[in-house]
Amino acid sequence: MNATIACRKAEARDVEALYELIQDYAAKGIMLPRSREALLRHIDSFVVVEDGPRLIGCGSLFRLGADLVEIRSLGMTEGYKGMGLGSMMVDALIEEARRMGIPKVMALTYEVSFFKKNGFDVVSKEIFPEKVWTDCVHCTKQHNCDEIAVVRVLD
Repeated sequence: MNATIACRKAEARDVEALYELIQDYAAKGIMLPRSREALLRHIDSFVVVEDGPRLIGCGSLFRLGADLVEIRSLGMTEGYKGMGLGSMMVDALIEEARRMGIPKVMALTYEVSFFKKNGFDVVSKEIFPEKVWTDCVHCTKQHNCDEIAVVRVLD
């Protein structure tokens, strides 16, 4: 791995690069879009991966309840996938969940094998009413959701 690649907490200066990366995924219908304002408001929930000065990946944690957080907005720039950088971000987000004292981490994903490789198990979406009432109720796919729910219970 390149010595200039690093994972860190996101900062306000990252908003434009985060916005562009997330919009690219949203345009493909595989991630919910986020406004610049929302990204700035929740910047402390994001981790980013950068290659030198270039932001190449991102992910965030969103609290859904007292014992549950969701990994969301997890994405990587083309050309950097398959290098273990997504797992690096998931590890950082898992550590943040542990620091917060939250025992369960979930995600809705099309990349089931990636999450299984990172210790998650496939579960029914219906076990997460917190997610359904927070986000799914506003989603255009709510009655036709094709994402798979995964969860990891922390030790």
